[in-house]
Amino acid sequence: MSYGVSGALQSAVFQLLVADAALGALVSGQVFDAAPPGVAPPIYVSLGPEKVVDRSDQSSQGATHDFTVSVVSDSAGFLVAKEVAARVSDLLSGASLSLTRGVLVALMFRTAKARRVQQGDVRRIDLIFRALVEDD
Repeated sequence: MSYGVSGALQSAVFQLLVADAALGALVSGQVFDAAPPGVAPPIYVSLGPEKVVDRSDQSSQGATHDFTVSVVSDSAGFLVAKEVAARVSDLLSGASLSLTRGVLVALMFRTAKARRVQQGDVRRIDLIFRALVEDD
């Protein structure tokens, strides 16, 4: 197994999200590779946990990366967070990312969970994507 592609994958996902003007407008540019410290902005996108499973065979090193992108909002309802989550999903589903290490074979949406957190004052949507990668 190779975990070596993980950093390159995270960087490429982050750069895609940060570079998108439409997403930037929806969240006022608040896209993070970790939850922001201190007082959170009213709405933001953050990269989250990742689970990696070996998919190597005799001819190549590969892995499946299931990673989370979270949308967090203090809006009264879920609509604003869902609009942002839809944009994130549109950007990442089927994206062709160039990695600094390895090759992205496929990137697809897997699942999402919308819920209230922090005594119901905050809305959070966790989107899980699956990336299939090969390490060259």
